[in-house]
Amino acid sequence: MSIPNIITLGRIMLVPIIVWAIVSSQMEVAFAVFLIAGISDAVDGFLAKRFNMTSELGALLDPLADKALLVSIYMALGIWGAIPRWIVILVVSRDIMIVAAVIVSWLFDRPVEMKPSKVSKLNTVAQVAFAALVLAALAFGFKPAPYDIILMGLVTIFTLSSVSLYLVEWLRHMSTIEAK
Repeated sequence: MSIPNIITLGRIMLVPIIVWAIVSSQMEVAFAVFLIAGISDAVDGFLAKRFNMTSELGALLDPLADKALLVSIYMALGIWGAIPRWIVILVVSRDIMIVAAVIVSWLFDRPVEMKPSKVSKLNTVAQVAFAALVLAALAFGFKPAPYDIILMGLVTIFTLSSVSLYLVEWLRHMSTIEAK
């Protein structure tokens, strides 16, 4: 167990706290914990790369922590009514499709290597920025317009683009399976 992995596990443990804060209308707490989670993501990545502390466990845990955080926040904000439900459905559906594709590839004994594309990284940045803006606006009582609309548009474009690219790549990978 390396320090970056412990930090990542800590980030995963912050998820229920953020969700609780959102559903309890404790937006200042939600925003502060979200910032802590973001900083911890940067710190664990820095430590892993800078001090050669990367591991297979870390390679699995880090994206899991990111997805657990973002999916949970989007769902909580959608249920709370702070963001449109269609964007929640879009973000969550993308992750479900990708996870389902990975599981199917494992079931067919054709594991697919999941490397985040540039579009996927941009998608994550847009999702984080949109969630941070919404949480900050709720915490500090300001109107996020027009930045919320711009970020929501970017989340939509990058989410649709990234899931399309992943699924095309997955279909190429899986098309080599021979019928029995």
